[in-house]
Amino acid sequence: MTATQEKTPVRQTRTDSPAPEAGRTQVDEPGGTRGRTSIADTVVVKIAGRAAREIPGVHDMGGGLSRTLGAVRDRVPGGRPNVGRGVKVEVGERQAAIDVELVVEYGVPVPDVARDVRENVISAVERITGLEVVEVNIAVTGVHLPGDDEDDTTETRVA
Repeated sequence: MTATQEKTPVRQTRTDSPAPEAGRTQVDEPGGTRGRTSIADTVVVKIAGRAAREIPGVHDMGGGLSRTLGAVRDRVPGGRPNVGRGVKVEVGERQAAIDVELVVEYGVPVPDVARDVRENVISAVERITGLEVVEVNIAVTGVHLPGDDEDDTTETRVA
């Protein structure tokens, strides 16, 4: 070696077991554990809304204004019904809380309908999303009376 040359240190690397970087998974881990899954609130809203509507005795969902707007939307050609009307959710990483507004049919026991809706919503959301449903709060906002759907054939006073 000459006086101008310096001896450079040699780094030795191990290739048999590389150290994983922080937050990274090993390549030999199963594919199902690599990555993160997030579920949007709208997904849970649709699942809960569909599950609630499946219960006999549920006539409609939502408060007065949302039902009125929904009825208009349903009658517009090409419009799709809003499955999530009357459903509000809070979704975390592993849990969800759900609020449902219902209109029940006249004569159907409200506590029974509420219990059945609660059980069906919890079952559907947990089965489909894997989230733990911590609560389903139900507000009965109206009762559908027989004959309420018939068109009003009375003549109006104004044109």
